[in-house]
Amino acid sequence: MTHDHDLVLRPTTAQTAAALNPPPGRNGGDLVVETLAGLGATTVFGLPGQHALGMFDALRRSQLEYVGLRVENNAGFAADAYGRLTGEVAPLLLSTGPGALMSLAALQESAAASAPVLAIGSQIPSAGLGGGRHGYLHELRDQQASFRGVVKSVHTARTQSQIPSAIAAAWESALTAPHGPVWVEIPQDVLLAQTTLPVVTAMDATPHDVVPRPELTAVAADLLSRASRPAIIAGGGVVRSDASGKLLALAEKLDAPVVTTFGGKGAFPWEHPLSLQSWLEDRHTTDFLESADVLLVVGSGLGELSSNYHTFAPRGRVIQIEADAGKLESNHPALGIHADARLALSALLETVEEREDETAAQTVRTVLGNVRQRIASQDLTLEQQVLASVREALPDDAPSFWDMTILAYWAWSAFDARHPNTMHSAQGAGGLGYGYPAALGAAAADRSRPVLAVSGDGGAMYSIAELATARQYDLPVTWLIVDDGGYGILREYMKDAFGEATATELSRPDFVALAESFGVPAVRTTPESLTEDLGKALTEPGPSVVVLPAVLRMFAPTHA
Repeated sequence: MTHDHDLVLRPTTAQTAAALNPPPGRNGGDLVVETLAGLGATTVFGLPGQHALGMFDALRRSQLEYVGLRVENNAGFAADAYGRLTGEVAPLLLSTGPGALMSLAALQESAAASAPVLAIGSQIPSAGLGGGRHGYLHELRDQQASFRGVVKSVHTARTQSQIPSAIAAAWESALTAPHGPVWVEIPQDVLLAQTTLPVVTAMDATPHDVVPRPELTAVAADLLSRASRPAIIAGGGVVRSDASGKLLALAEKLDAPVVTTFGGKGAFPWEHPLSLQSWLEDRHTTDFLESADVLLVVGSGLGELSSNYHTFAPRGRVIQIEADAGKLESNHPALGIHADARLALSALLETVEEREDETAAQTVRTVLGNVRQRIASQDLTLEQQVLASVREALPDDAPSFWDMTILAYWAWSAFDARHPNTMHSAQGAGGLGYGYPAALGAAAADRSRPVLAVSGDGGAMYSIAELATARQYDLPVTWLIVDDGGYGILREYMKDAFGEATATELSRPDFVALAESFGVPAVRTTPESLTEDLGKALTEPGPSVVVLPAVLRMFAPTHA
């Protein structure tokens, strides 16, 4: 009798010959890039450094496309966006010490947003490892420790034979739901040493499905079928698992209103009769969700931004579907179902009973009407005009990446992301500087459509160097910079809290002249001409910059 675990794929004669006679001139870095190619990678991001040169030298002997950014953190943001947009692992090649540490803020965002980034960093030579102070350039007492609290998993390769397995294990970890960043490190001497190991061929690092327990989905289906006032909160997990179609079908089968979180933008059609859109920072929405007798939360941990700053207090039964076991019931008691959103929604679709509620659509209209009335009472015509202009200029299927700026805060609640997985921001970790380098990473993933980046002038200064990257690789990214002379949202926060702002006002360059000095076309626009100028920039090939001098205000919060 032959068992599955006894089966071994035997190499062909040609494969055996190739393995016995590997090409000369290869080093440990070749094992890295061969493994990445064998796992299916096509594009890598990064920035070279002394200890990592073995990997970068190997790139020229590979078919991998390299996109090099000017700051490691920006390279991390680019990889993050590539992973979000494609659902594939985005390799990020870094050097030891300062180069590695510079990526931590980007990896924190990837962890918060569940983006599959595979960061591979070098290490000091093996002789210096062990926690002592040997005086090697870039030496840290424990480089892994700096990453362990940020990434999903940490992997090491101390010999060349360990490289393929370490990278494959990290790859599988990055793609197992919930997706996330992982860290691999390899000493300089291991990367530089010549190797006689065979060329790495195709490898299998297929992630495990996170399957819902059937007894839990049976209970959930019964609760939803018998509910009198069901509602659904759809988070980023719905987008990441490509479950928007399942969500739509379930909502229509239950006649249940749906609100999307800021990370779940586009998970549900904006103008659908059951769509509460994404006005989560609004008490009318919060009150409605609290009144649901059964609330289905899919792919969200109901964190700060998704709970109106933790003022949300559900009175009904909560069902929470979440691939991250640590987020189950982390904020509210619930029937917790540890599962990938798509698999759990599929199970519910098969088992819930259809229900009709003729009042559901009218309830949605009433809630949205109350929201619009609240906003209309605050004299925020300029802000709504600017956001509407961006929406009009941006093609429906074009991705957009938003920095931490007032216009982005508006977009979280009020922007219609007309397709799933097209609107992204740094609302996971909330660091400045995300928008532009992330947009470059998205453009590297798909050059066939324009990409929009939106920043304030403060956040833009984190990314100015990447204008050179955009020009070098001719990436089709249009960068909208809203110039209000400072950190606009912090200015508002400080004035509200303390009566006046401190450390928020900024000197800044002439952004148009600065962009043009990089060879990037740029234009200064007005709110009245924004649609035309932005639309024209988005249709032109290659990178461009549109600068809008404007002081925007946020709508009043309802959680205070």
